[in-house]
Amino acid sequence: MKKRIVIKLSGQVFSMDQTKLLKDYATFFVKKSKTHQPIIVAGGGKIARYFISHARSSGADESTLDELGIEISRLNAKLLIYALKGKAYPHPPTTLTEVKNAVDSGLIVVAGGLHPGQSTNGTAALIAEKVKAVEFLNATDVDGVYDSDPNKNKKAKKFARIDIKDLRTLLVREDSMAGGYDLMDIVALKVIERSKIKTRIIKADIKTIENAMKGLHVGTEIVL
Repeated sequence: MKKRIVIKLSGQVFSMDQTKLLKDYATFFVKKSKTHQPIIVAGGGKIARYFISHARSSGADESTLDELGIEISRLNAKLLIYALKGKAYPHPPTTLTEVKNAVDSGLIVVAGGLHPGQSTNGTAALIAEKVKAVEFLNATDVDGVYDSDPNKNKKAKKFARIDIKDLRTLLVREDSMAGGYDLMDIVALKVIERSKIKTRIIKADIKTIENAMKGLHVGTEIVL
């Protein structure tokens, strides 16, 4: 059986100006599917944040906003499924049971969010647990975990490895409203910890993901 690897793919990959990039990702995942079974979780990105912001201004509650974000992430997942053509399971699974059945097909699987109150990072961790993935790669907008926001602090220090307890302390300060949690969320950390899932936070970049799949040290490794 091929090694199952779960990759949470940043929503920025699905931006309207990134159509060529999405095709490049599809080509890459098809190539890697010869040795691994990629299980990809699409983030919502700017489009989800746009819809959530609009709906919030109209008075929608947070669980409704979460559902809106899930819908967008599933649309993003469909874009990648279309680019993968016949190599992918034909639609985004909507429950963990359906994820397991899709993965058992042996095809590349692309999902979006599953449940309100969970980020796509939390969803990806649960999927990694469910399908017994060898690794969870969180491919995000930043190239790892820093001791402070690198966009605001030029002297921010990047961790090559970080203990899960230290990461949890850093994340307590993060925003948990719908459309938030870019890096990782508490739900994801709990799942990673209880099932001892090998996890790495990396930049959403094809070469970086490939190097991570080869076992090279990129991004930040979460130490359990």
